[in-house]
Amino acid sequence: MNLAPAIVDFSKELTLIRRDIHAHPEIGFEENRTSQIVANHLQAWGAEVHRSIGGTGVVGVINGKGPGRRIGLRADMDALPMAEATGFSHASKTPGVFHGCGHDGHTTMLLGAARHLASTRNFAGQIVLIFQPAEEGLGGARRMIADGLFDRFPCDEIYGLHNWPGAPLGRISLTRGVAMAAADTFDIHISGRGAHGAQPHHAVDPIMVATAIAQALQTIVSRNVDAVKSAIVSITQIHAGSAYNVIPETAFLGGTIRTFEPAVRDLIAQRITSLARSIAEGFGAEATVAIEPRFSALRNDDRLAESAMQVAAEIVGPTLAEYDELPKTGSEDFAEMLAIVPGAYLLLGQGEGPALHNPRYDFNDAAIPIGATLLARLAEARA
Repeated sequence: MNLAPAIVDFSKELTLIRRDIHAHPEIGFEENRTSQIVANHLQAWGAEVHRSIGGTGVVGVINGKGPGRRIGLRADMDALPMAEATGFSHASKTPGVFHGCGHDGHTTMLLGAARHLASTRNFAGQIVLIFQPAEEGLGGARRMIADGLFDRFPCDEIYGLHNWPGAPLGRISLTRGVAMAAADTFDIHISGRGAHGAQPHHAVDPIMVATAIAQALQTIVSRNVDAVKSAIVSITQIHAGSAYNVIPETAFLGGTIRTFEPAVRDLIAQRITSLARSIAEGFGAEATVAIEPRFSALRNDDRLAESAMQVAAEIVGPTLAEYDELPKTGSEDFAEMLAIVPGAYLLLGQGEGPALHNPRYDFNDAAIPIGATLLARLAEARA
């Protein structure tokens, strides 16, 4: 691989940074220690540092040798509210919080790129280093944008990357156009009438309503969405009752919606609302429905994606720089930044191992110099 020699030289230091962040994970909007580590390193390397953007977000600015484009590079910093089961010496020291998605690695790779760029400044223009809080469903990207991210630090292009377990170490890929799904959540609260479990005729049973709604929602994709388009409706929560002999007053369903097109997104929201309300009414109950947009569909700019893949091929070779034909049904709030600034989001293979969000997952430190080189070379090529 054609890695930046300087980044390879200090990759052991980067590994220590990554494992320290891993051992002290912080969930969204609580990344105080992590953001301090980021700010301290950026300042020590000569970058201009701005803190508390969108809460705990950090932005570093590195100016090049003259006029040019302003290139944004973004990494996420937050951990997940889940327990770790790796048993590693650098395992989480915070109960119930775990870097199970590799954001510790993403932060470290961007720090590695920052150190290289600040020391060489082998580019024109300006590099904007965006360390984002709260990617895991809490809207950190939107918070940074609302806090004036691109007003204060305008970017002409922006790039990010995510590690990808199961892909060969060093494989760099992206999908042209729409690359990841939009994600919404839905909450359905059902109000019925409780009764003794031995006298169900006195009840309006919200559990029966909930099960009828659950079955009906599974017809939306198969019967309302055009068969040549993709969508997912997954019910992930059903809650009701607290005793064996009591029919409860209420029940709750919740879940996620994944779509790739705005029209399909709107259709599914309308059908969930209509089905839940009408089914509940048919039972003599009432259903209230709340649908919250979480992430937009992530769309890569075709021209900039092509440029990014050319840079990737120069680093890992043409056999490891490949286009993915199909988009991922996962979601990523970097989509909100790409909706404002054109750019690309790449996936970096980290070899075989447990999947993301698995309690035994760990970021592969061998990927650090690859990702750091990719980010640095993207900045140098595009600025």
